[in-house]
Amino acid sequence: MSKHATPIVLTEDERSALERLIRGGKTEKRIVERARIVLAAAQGQATTHIAKEQGVTPATVSKWRMRFAGDRIAALRDAPRSGQPVRYGIQAEKRVLAALESAPPSGYATWNGRLIAEQLQDVPKHQVHNILRHQGIQLQRRRSWCISTDPEFAPKAADVVGLYLNPPENALVLSVDEKPHIQALERAQGYLKLPNGRAVTGFSHEYKRHGTSTLFAALNVVTGQVKAGHYNRRRRIDFLDFMNSVVAEYPDREMHVILDNLNIHKNKTDGWLEKHPNIHFHFTPTHASWMNQIEVWFSILSRGALRGASFTNVDQLRQAIDKFIAAYNPKAAPFEWRKALVHQTNLKPSYTNLLNLVLDRRQMPQGIRELGDLSLQGV
Repeated sequence: MSKHATPIVLTEDERSALERLIRGGKTEKRIVERARIVLAAAQGQATTHIAKEQGVTPATVSKWRMRFAGDRIAALRDAPRSGQPVRYGIQAEKRVLAALESAPPSGYATWNGRLIAEQLQDVPKHQVHNILRHQGIQLQRRRSWCISTDPEFAPKAADVVGLYLNPPENALVLSVDEKPHIQALERAQGYLKLPNGRAVTGFSHEYKRHGTSTLFAALNVVTGQVKAGHYNRRRRIDFLDFMNSVVAEYPDREMHVILDNLNIHKNKTDGWLEKHPNIHFHFTPTHASWMNQIEVWFSILSRGALRGASFTNVDQLRQAIDKFIAAYNPKAAPFEWRKALVHQTNLKPSYTNLLNLVLDRRQMPQGIRELGDLSLQGV
């Protein structure tokens, strides 16, 4: 005897939901097919007739009749599947990370995915890369950091930040530094037409050197405008000559100058500061020249006027810098320093940073290595 087909009785909400699935433009094809089978079954159609109309086997129609009768709308979705067993689990991950903490093979300075796979033998290279990617470890990226060892970091940082946020009334605040050894490079440049008809601009990788120039610059912290001077070398006498030109523009005015700790800025034997009692030098903490705002402007200069440019002599280089300053100053705006407090920051306690510290510490000076050990102890 043949078995009776499983009867399907729909509520109004279920019927509406099935019709929406069929009309939905983004509904998967297999879900549409199952919804049509259920709607046809609810109309009392025979299994063989539904199978013929839908182009499926009677067994498929019976399957979705019974599954819908048991779990209703949710039954139209695929049941969870176990999937392929995990082949490289947590143990493989631990072995990869443990390998990174050991020295690389003889003849190699650093690990890479291929070397790790050869070391472990039973974990393929692509799986090693998957584990490293999951952990956020990029072995070919070289991270660097600079930890200030200045015991007076806090008062020096507060002094500089105070000048940015609340400059003295009627006083001039300048951020001064030098960009040494700017190369005058001559290189071919222009437009290159590609086979597809498009044109790109660029420059040749070959170049010819035509000397170097040192740029001294002073940024007015309040206005953002820049004064610059060109010199052949970076010496104390050149620095003082530039400062004399700055002072000449603001005679008898109180001036606060922010500088880094370069030796040409801190010479105490020439008595220049004694001759200019209205000039006050403020030094950034050791290894914290990033606090000097002129460094930001040097980056703007490099991107706007120097990168990719071609010069046949040093005079052309200096003229290009002067033209950039002449175009920059009328539209200059002060850099907005938003952080009232500046704190010494240690490495973040992530496995990536700690791992890189372990990998690189053999090449560190002893003092920096000891600071790294202190950072590790604090994590």
